[in-house]
Amino acid sequence: MIWNQEFETMERTKLAGIQGRRLQELVARVYEKVPFYRKKMDEAGVRPADINSIDDIVKLPFTTKPDMRDVYPYGLLAVPEEDLVEVHTSSGTTGKPVVDAYTAADIELWKEVMARTLAMGDTTKKDTVQNAYGYGLFTGGLGVHYGARKIGANIIPISGGNTARQLDVMVDFKSTVYTSTPSYSLYLAEEGRKRGIDFKKLPLRVGLLGAEPWSDAMRKDIEEKLSITALDIYGLTEIIGPGVSSECEYKDGLHICEDVFYPEIINPVTGEALPDGEKGELVITTLTKEGTPVIRFRTRDITYLIREQCACGRTAVRMHRSLGRTDDMLIIRGVNVFPSQIEEVLVKIEGVEPHYQIVVDREKGKLDSIEVRVEMNERIFSDEIKNLEKAEKAIEEELYSALNIHAKVKLVESNSIERSMGKAKRVIDRRQL
Repeated sequence: MIWNQEFETMERTKLAGIQGRRLQELVARVYEKVPFYRKKMDEAGVRPADINSIDDIVKLPFTTKPDMRDVYPYGLLAVPEEDLVEVHTSSGTTGKPVVDAYTAADIELWKEVMARTLAMGDTTKKDTVQNAYGYGLFTGGLGVHYGARKIGANIIPISGGNTARQLDVMVDFKSTVYTSTPSYSLYLAEEGRKRGIDFKKLPLRVGLLGAEPWSDAMRKDIEEKLSITALDIYGLTEIIGPGVSSECEYKDGLHICEDVFYPEIINPVTGEALPDGEKGELVITTLTKEGTPVIRFRTRDITYLIREQCACGRTAVRMHRSLGRTDDMLIIRGVNVFPSQIEEVLVKIEGVEPHYQIVVDREKGKLDSIEVRVEMNERIFSDEIKNLEKAEKAIEEELYSALNIHAKVKLVESNSIERSMGKAKRVIDRRQL
C-alpha cells in the first residue's frame, strides 16, 4: 500500500525541482540562524546565493557526528527553544549524545514518513501494532507510535524487553504487525518456541525491523521462525529517527523519503561523490526539518543507491540495506572485514544459531587474531567432541573462503551468548590501536 501517492510516485524532474527549492530555503535559513553552519559555509567559501538547484548540494560542507557532539546540546538549533515540543538524543555511550530537537511541524513530518514506512508493510487502521522498540530518548518507540497513530492502527506500546510479556501480548491481543530490532525478533521466536507457541497459528503477518545491520539470510531465518514477512526499515537519530527509508513488499532496496531526506553516496576516504550503484558512505540532508536541520550528514553507513523504478510503483531512489559501517569496519591484518560478511556465512550453515560474537585481539609482537564464537543448536552441541572439532574446522574454511583471512571458530552452547533487548553487541575489539 502506498501512503502518499503524490510524493511517493512523483515524476523525477518535478521531484528534483521541489528538492532544489527546499535546499535553497534550508541553506538560507541555517546560514542566518545557525552560527555553526554559517562558520562552516564561510570556511568553505559558499554562500546561500550559490545554491540554485539540488545539484549544487555538493558545494556544501559535510556535517559529522563529532561536529554534532561539539555543539551539544543546542548548537544546531534553528528555531527559538520555545518552539520545540520534543527532544530525543543518541545513547551517548561513546561520547556526548547527539541531540535531535523537534518542532510541532517536525513531529508532523515524522508521523508522515513513519506512516509511509508502516504502509509499506500494508499496515492499515485494522491492524494491531506491537511496538517493541524502546520508548524514551531513543527514537524508535515514539517514531513507530506516531506513524501507527497517523494511520489509525491499534498500538500496543509495549517497548523493549520483558520477553515473556511480549509473547503473552502477542497471543492475547492478536498482534498483526511487530516492530523491533532483527536480533530481538529472533530471540522472541526462540523463547516462544520454548513455550510451545506455534507462530503459524497467530495472526502476526509482518515485522518492520531495523536499528542494526542484518542480512538476507537472517531475514529468511526470522520469516521462517516467526511465520511473517520481515521488512527492513532505516533511520537515525541525527536525521529524525526511523522513517528515513524502508522496504516494500518486493524487498529490493529501501525507498528513501526523498522529498524530505536527500541522499548522496560518497567515497568515505576522499569525500567525492560516487555514481549510482557504487558502494560508498551514505550522506543525508534534511530538506524540511525545522528544529535541528542537518546538511550533508555523513552517516558512516555503507550502501549504494538504486534508481530503477520499483515494481511497487514508487519512484523514489532506493538504498541497498546497510552493508556495514565505516566505523564498524574491522581492519585485520590489512583486510577490511565487516561483521555482516561473517553473519552471511554463519546463517547458511546447518545447526548454527543466529547468535555469534567476534573477538579481535592483538598480542604483543604478534599479528591480529580473530575468534568467532558461534552458538550451535542443542542437538549438535551435545555431539561428540571430535564432531564438534570437525564442525569448527568446516566453519573456519567457509569463513576463510569469504574473508580471505583465517578466523578461529569456537562453538559454544546454545543460549550462552548474551542477548540484547536492543542492538546486539557483535564485536569485542581488545586491540590497543
